[in-house]
Amino acid sequence: MAFFVYSYLSDVWEGMSGSYMGKDWSQVQDLFNVFEIEDQKVVLYFMKMYEGIVVVDRARDQERKRKAADRKRQQGDGKTYAHNVRG
Repeated sequence: MAFFVYSYLSDVWEGMSGSYMGKDWSQVQDLFNVFEIEDQKVVLYFMKMYEGIVVVDRARDQERKRKAADRKRQQGDGKTYAHNVRG
């Protein structure tokens, strides 16, 4: 049930950097009521554990992509340009 309810929560992304911040937990109680979950504490515990794994995984993935982009930017495309600028 924890994974099922977790999938219904919307994702929260930081606006400027595009970093994944986790889930919006404001609707969790409503979802517990809709799906008539009896042991809410246990389900919430597993949902939060899973979220911790997801947040770390997405942060690692984003860092990997950032480093790859930095390497690509540093390497350039191999072309050199000579510009003659006269004022």
